[in-house]
Amino acid sequence: MGNLRFLTSGESHGQGLSVVIEGIPAGLTLSEDYIARDLARRQKGYGRGPRMQIEKDRALISAGVRHGVTLGSPIALWIQNKDWENWQDVMSVTPIEGEVKRVTRLRPGHADMAGILKYKQSDVRNILERASARETAARGAVGAVCRRLLEEFDIQIHSSTISIGGHFAKPSSPMDWEKVEQSVVRCTDPEAEKLMIAAIDEAKESGNTVGGIFQVVAAGVPVGLGSHVHWDRKLDGRIAQAMMSINAMKGVEIGHGFEQTHMVGSQVHDVIEPFDAAKGRTWKRATNRAGGIEGGMSNGEEIVVRVAVKPISTLAKPLPSVDLVTGEKIQAHYERSDVCQVPPAGIVGEAMLAIVLAEALLEKFGGDHIEETRRNYQGYLKTVGEVPE
Repeated sequence: MGNLRFLTSGESHGQGLSVVIEGIPAGLTLSEDYIARDLARRQKGYGRGPRMQIEKDRALISAGVRHGVTLGSPIALWIQNKDWENWQDVMSVTPIEGEVKRVTRLRPGHADMAGILKYKQSDVRNILERASARETAARGAVGAVCRRLLEEFDIQIHSSTISIGGHFAKPSSPMDWEKVEQSVVRCTDPEAEKLMIAAIDEAKESGNTVGGIFQVVAAGVPVGLGSHVHWDRKLDGRIAQAMMSINAMKGVEIGHGFEQTHMVGSQVHDVIEPFDAAKGRTWKRATNRAGGIEGGMSNGEEIVVRVAVKPISTLAKPLPSVDLVTGEKIQAHYERSDVCQVPPAGIVGEAMLAIVLAEALLEKFGGDHIEETRRNYQGYLKTVGEVPE
């Protein structure tokens, strides 16, 4: 694996989220304003809950950057939780006088029961605070740093909503990414957008939640990121793991993944087009059903990832469940939450794809300074089309 790695810490209603990123080369321009753009995008989307009206996420860079340029040392970020003011006793780090009301009502579909049993806890809050999707704000900040690195190599990442509540957007080619950003559900199909909004409204009115599918696309990825030689170096495997690590994700496909299961091979595989040897070897495919990855390696086409988002498990009209202490049948705990996470989940998906691609790029091209990485990259591009005799 590459040298890029990161850690996040923090609870949903704690003081904030801490991030340490290691492995970003020196010499990369980076600012808090740049990171703030993606953090703000993550907070938008139709179906978001009231928490997003409280938080105004901004990552403070406290280490690893000087005068707007990375130093090559670990980068430290801090994202304050504005809502901490309302939870200081409940989430106090130090002991407090009196009792704090425990959460003992388990939510089906959440980390509550498994976490309580695994970590031997008597208060579900000790599990749900870290299991909350609030942690994805920290990953969004890491993804923004990695996006800044990828931009140096002309790699661009975007996302859009494919479906919400069973309503699918019509495919658009080429995709109008500006129009996606203007849509409250991140969809370019106006008719589908109306149906998606209606599905969210209906779910909210009935105390329910709704899921869907988002798509992330990376353009400009060179041939050869990842590897076929070991299971844990395959790029598609790494991407799938990253996407599945996002809260409420239940399925991942690369390219036309599941659709290919009811086709024959001649309908599936991407024909390699001829090139003019005198003008250099430019490898292109007639189609991109593979989603830009073959044999665990990027093949030069756009990397296309689709991810299934389940309806989130915290319901305003809770499901029947069991009390942790008494074992009696009760209504599950309700913790303020979203009705639909699909639009913001796409932004988190962008972050995770940026992290995986940045790791794979640094793994291949290395460099302690961004100029060294760029030099290695450009030298590779000059020879990538050459075939040994």
